[in-house]
Amino acid sequence: MKPIIIEVKEKLQSIADREHLGEAAVKVTIGTLTVKQAIGTPRRQDFPLLQGKEVMIEAEFRGNYGQAFTDRPSDFSGSLNDILELTLDKSETRAIFIATLNAVAAYLGLVGETRHCRDEEPEECAAEIAQNILADAGKVKVGLIGIQPAILENLVLTFGRDNVRCTDLNPDNIGTIKYGAQIWDGRTDTEKLIKWCDLLLVTSSAIVNGTFDEIREKAASHGKRMIIFGVTGAGVAALAGLERLCFKAH
Repeated sequence: MKPIIIEVKEKLQSIADREHLGEAAVKVTIGTLTVKQAIGTPRRQDFPLLQGKEVMIEAEFRGNYGQAFTDRPSDFSGSLNDILELTLDKSETRAIFIATLNAVAAYLGLVGETRHCRDEEPEECAAEIAQNILADAGKVKVGLIGIQPAILENLVLTFGRDNVRCTDLNPDNIGTIKYGAQIWDGRTDTEKLIKWCDLLLVTSSAIVNGTFDEIREKAASHGKRMIIFGVTGAGVAALAGLERLCFKAH
């Protein structure tokens, strides 16, 4: 299976060539957003973005915006061709590429909203995600990869603590129980989680941090349905045909 970042890069390159977007030397500027700009002022204070574990970067392309979560933010200014020439072997450059992809996909009308939800919308979105899965798949065992606390809590409320497990890369979370769900080590327990669950719900930040390909391959090898969530994966889902849930983005 081709790495997802290469798959979508090739597709974006083809689109850029066809639409002459790269040749026009369009300015692409990416800057790190403040927490308030990215997520507003939600009542819940345990989102990774609010705790400084991740930040949001934003790309602008012809008046359209795309965002991506990353723990390794950096700025960039150049053309779309410059973006397409980046080596995508580091989180920094993958984040720049993904944010730009989202902005370009929005410009082309391939995706709708590509900016993060704000204030109480993350909580509302989490409830919708849980209810959407319940309505579509029934009372299944859900494996969550990457803690998003509102989603985790709503999954437990909807499916029960015995039917929800989670992996995460943050050492502070590993080995704990949150909202009744066990938090396993994302570095060593991913396949255990995939074998255990009926349905896999994966943070699209995994595309940026470089863990997504292994997750995708293991889900496919074990025949498990995989859904990604979050604004980061908007363009990737559109170009690669991935299933994605994100109800309150802007």
